[in-house]
Amino acid sequence: MPRALRLAKVTPKATGDAEVLRFIARQEDLQATLEAFPGLGRAQLQRLLERAATSLDSNGKTLGALPRLSTPAPERVRVYSDGAARGNPGLSGAGAVLVAPSGQVVDRLGKFLGTQTNNYAEYMGLLLGLRRAKALGAREVEVYADSELMIRQLGGRYQVKSLSLKPLYDEAVRLLNDFSRVKLVHVPREMNKQADEMSNRAIDERL
Repeated sequence: MPRALRLAKVTPKATGDAEVLRFIARQEDLQATLEAFPGLGRAQLQRLLERAATSLDSNGKTLGALPRLSTPAPERVRVYSDGAARGNPGLSGAGAVLVAPSGQVVDRLGKFLGTQTNNYAEYMGLLLGLRRAKALGAREVEVYADSELMIRQLGGRYQVKSLSLKPLYDEAVRLLNDFSRVKLVHVPREMNKQADEMSNRAIDERL
């Protein structure tokens, strides 16, 4: 499945006010707000921002005080994905970080999965990243993950025998086939720290 990648052009894309709020919720530590409101947890504050963003999307309104931003909409992205399970199975989370060819982080994603296995969480981290890459309009994708099992399954070297993983594998293959170029890379855990951080934050903060 791995294919050679060609160079991609990066073009600007306008970002709406709802995306600004979602960016703040995912990227900022929000520490000053948390200190000002001691009874407010970070996960609750993220949900407040998400609800505000959803309201903006639904009502078509804008926040006049917020400037519109320009962010890169790369045709090629690197997707770093990971999954964490505290116990196997145990409380688990999925994480992904999307990076443009320039090295700029495009997005950080996390999702709390409840009680699942580590391999399930690994696939969910990949799906988070691939779905986001597709939504951004990327046409080429490089996948970096520290799960050798998942990378070898997607590359056709290992069969998928787990009934719980098969639907996730099938969706991953469908998503990968939507891109014009795909590269699958197994990396050491220390090279996947940002995605690992997101998967663990997903557990800690119930993202």
